[in-house]
Amino acid sequence: MSYHESALREFGQHIQRLIEKQNLSRKTCYAMCQQMMENSQPDLHQGAFLAALAAKGETSEEIAGVWEAIVALDTCKIEIEPDKPLVENSGTGMDALKTFNVSTAAAVVAAAGGVRMARHGARALTSTCGTVDILDALGINVECSVEHVAQSIARTGIGLFNGMSPRIHPRALFRILSQIRFGSTLNIAASLASPCRPTHGLRGVYAEPVMDKVAQIMQAIGYQRAMVVHGYDGESQKGMDEISTLGETAVQEFFPNGARESYRITPEDLGLKKSSYEKVAALGKVDQEAVRLMQVVAGMDHSACIDLVCANAGAILYLAGRAADLPSGVSAGRELILSGRAFEKLCQWVTTQCDDQGVGLQRFTAVAVRAGLHQEALTCTG
Repeated sequence: MSYHESALREFGQHIQRLIEKQNLSRKTCYAMCQQMMENSQPDLHQGAFLAALAAKGETSEEIAGVWEAIVALDTCKIEIEPDKPLVENSGTGMDALKTFNVSTAAAVVAAAGGVRMARHGARALTSTCGTVDILDALGINVECSVEHVAQSIARTGIGLFNGMSPRIHPRALFRILSQIRFGSTLNIAASLASPCRPTHGLRGVYAEPVMDKVAQIMQAIGYQRAMVVHGYDGESQKGMDEISTLGETAVQEFFPNGARESYRITPEDLGLKKSSYEKVAALGKVDQEAVRLMQVVAGMDHSACIDLVCANAGAILYLAGRAADLPSGVSAGRELILSGRAFEKLCQWVTTQCDDQGVGLQRFTAVAVRAGLHQEALTCTG
């Protein structure tokens, strides 16, 4: 492919500005991301732009420019009636503490509690098991259309848009994300580029200093109510993109009237005991993570993992108006797990957002056998 020299030079000059720690305007970032979407710059320039932007530290205007370009130029959109809160929960990745897939389990629990969940996730880029990886292993059709996902949300209250699928982002995002294995602006901007427009969100971020800009962006693009969180270990040295049960969690919460509050919570504030990282750490293998997640959602084992899920599901229930406060949300989440309703919701989701050949249900059943839940799975999937 041939490239126009003047376009190469201008794009390169903007990269040089980023290397020199100068900020770019929203308009400039939009234009540069547009060229990425069009693949009108060499791969080296595209990667250098993402790396230099992340290394400098993105401003909210720069992230918004990238987000705007992805939504406008590379996102298949679908309307979902806003008759009640439509919630998205996800993490940015790039965090130091790699845990099991907390956000996926928390979304299932919250959906069992009557919250509509419109998830937008990806395969692992900076970890070993992303949302799409584990849901694929559990039998969800992660390559389906936006219409199929919207149907799943309408029927079961939960669905997943695969951010790395050409059926969701047909022009470029799947190409770019499939080629990089480092954290970038896309961890924030692309993850916010959902095909639908969520009204509420629980968003975990990789570092406390980025919380403010992420909250600003979420408010600017239409979120009415959200919590942006960054959790710490017991020594407050390493962090995770979840509400933590290991130590403190920094929170920025905003409301429909535009007000925003910053505060910190501990596991004890939520009615939970502190745990150790070893009990919730990632196992490193997708098949093992699928078994553990199924057992956690079913309340069979892994009490520390269940606590971590309840902390995050409780926040979703609180944000969506299904719980009066965070401790009440945590208690409600535990009841949804112990009553079996969360596992039933997982079964319903797999049955609804599945492929036509039944391959997904076969995968789900195989995981259920390894998890010791074969009979329960057969009962709720018919």
